Amino acid sequence: MPRVVHFEFAVEDAERAIAFYQKVFGWQIMKWEGPVDYWLIGTGEEGEPGIDGALMRRQEDWPSIINTVDVKDLDASLQAVQDQGGALAGPKTTIPGVGYMAYVKDTEGNIFGMMQSDPAATGEA
Repeated sequence: MPRVVHFEFAVEDAERAIAFYQKVFGWQIMKWEGPVDYWLIGTGEEGEPGIDGALMRRQEDWPSIINTVDVKDLDASLQAVQDQGGALAGPKTTIPGVGYMAYVKDTEGNIFGMMQSDPAATGEA
């Protein structure tokens, strides 16, 4: 069954947000070396309950918190979203070495992500 596996907090000032979450929760936060400004958050030790997440730059008309659901087949899941009255909120993208990702809107206008893991992912989606 698909589960929430990742969260993202949208921030205006990454340094301020990093300091806040490190001091409040002791989270480990490090810059991701990718094509966009993105900071990975480690919330605990492997094997402990909970999920890890990230900070990303705030985007106009996007929510402040986005949850990502792990799916086995992203294309089939994108079709299911549309078949049930949802919509794409952005294009399907490839995250090299990680997998395929897309943001969608549910029938209530809520945005969430869906991720298909594929360590061999390269190039375009």
